[in-house]
Amino acid sequence: MLGDEMRDALNQQINAELYSAYMYFSMAAFFEARSLNGCASWMKVQAQEEMTHAVRFYNYVNQAGGQAAMLPIEGPPTEWDSPLALFEAVYAHEQKVTGLINDLVTLASEEKDYATLAELQWFVTEQVEEEASADAVVQKLKLMQGAPGGLFMLDRELAQRVFTMPAWLNGG
Repeated sequence: MLGDEMRDALNQQINAELYSAYMYFSMAAFFEARSLNGCASWMKVQAQEEMTHAVRFYNYVNQAGGQAAMLPIEGPPTEWDSPLALFEAVYAHEQKVTGLINDLVTLASEEKDYATLAELQWFVTEQVEEEASADAVVQKLKLMQGAPGGLFMLDRELAQRVFTMPAWLNGG
């Protein structure tokens, strides 16, 4: 059974994951408005992943004896100075989410909530991948500064990313 503090913290994380999806959809719209559809596609996949993260937390809270709460979602930014600035914002955001996950791990440890600790381990590992993925795009954009054709090549590359429904969400 979840303690009240842990339940409330997990509900805040559901909100953070939904905000992340909302933000990535906003970023996709930014790219679509500039005909960078590969970048937009990458952001849409990212948004879908964040939605599955929210569902995973939602399911866990309800299964662990709590009740998931849908809190208001703050509006995300809609404009960035450049594709590089936008992907730097993605990287910074993923670092922030990593901090939120780490705070949940700390709280679960303090409360000796071993079931929640086990569930959070999946997210700890996932955040390593999330940060690395965003940073890889940032580094490529930095390398191609002054070579505008590089952005179109990267756009084509990012279009290859596809969303794969996680097995745990698909009943597997």
